[in-house]
Amino acid sequence: MREVIIIGSGPAGYTAGIYAARAGLKPLLIASSVEAGGELMKTTEVENYPGFPNGLQGPELMDSFRAQSERFGTEVLLDDVIEVALKGQTKIVKTGNGETFESKTVILATGAAYRELGLPREKELSGYGISWCATCDGFFFREKVIAVVGGGDSAMEEATFLTRFASKVYLIHRRDSFKASKIMQERALANPKIEVVWNTEVSELLGEGKLSGVTLKNTVDGSTKNLDLDGLFIAIGNDPRVWLVENQVELTEEKFIKVEGRSSKTSLPGVFAAGDVIDPTYRQAITAAGSGCVAALDAEHYLTDLE
Repeated sequence: MREVIIIGSGPAGYTAGIYAARAGLKPLLIASSVEAGGELMKTTEVENYPGFPNGLQGPELMDSFRAQSERFGTEVLLDDVIEVALKGQTKIVKTGNGETFESKTVILATGAAYRELGLPREKELSGYGISWCATCDGFFFREKVIAVVGGGDSAMEEATFLTRFASKVYLIHRRDSFKASKIMQERALANPKIEVVWNTEVSELLGEGKLSGVTLKNTVDGSTKNLDLDGLFIAIGNDPRVWLVENQVELTEEKFIKVEGRSSKTSLPGVFAAGDVIDPTYRQAITAAGSGCVAALDAEHYLTDLE
């Protein structure tokens, strides 16, 4: 019987491992067989994580997270969780390799995935002109021409934020009206750096090794044209990875795991959640790491009360 099992290995999962291991709980962290390290493994330069004034690569940062977690005794398993049973006092976790683990507590740090356009070479150009995070990458596009794809609040917020850096921001939307809130629309439309491209979708990504532009397709008449760009920010939403637990723990209206206030406590005793799977707003490595700390401390207190 384990004390703590952590599912997920981004900043939240590894930080939970660091704190749980230092508390003597000997956590098992199931990291995934192909996505260990989370979304930062797909990121190139990280300049806004505290403690690294010269910046570093996303995979390098996550390797450091893992090494620190293992240093204190976290057992990292490179496998995929395929089934969980969390409602009983004993939590059961099954993996793709056929192993079954039992634990007194479980920390869910499964993250959230940014929605992609589904275009060829989209993953290849990620970090080389294509981004899903203006807060993370906007600084790299000073005095550049960029575009944001989307029509919701996130797209309006990203486009407005990016005008601090870019010389020009195109806002590309496949319809003739936005679904964003009125105040967010007004803020974006009033910005002289933002130009809206209505009834249009990105049909092709251009550039070898680095994005140099896109092909735009008019959704009304089917006509196409090329647009030169230095960067493309995709803001069409993100999906929390909750398929394992969606019928067991309570979710928010946005399908993120619901937690109590500023804690990591879910609707099930002994089950805690941290990172992007609980956070539709900030989605930063530093906030995920902080919530991983909270989850480990909450699990430790829960175990103390059990004793």
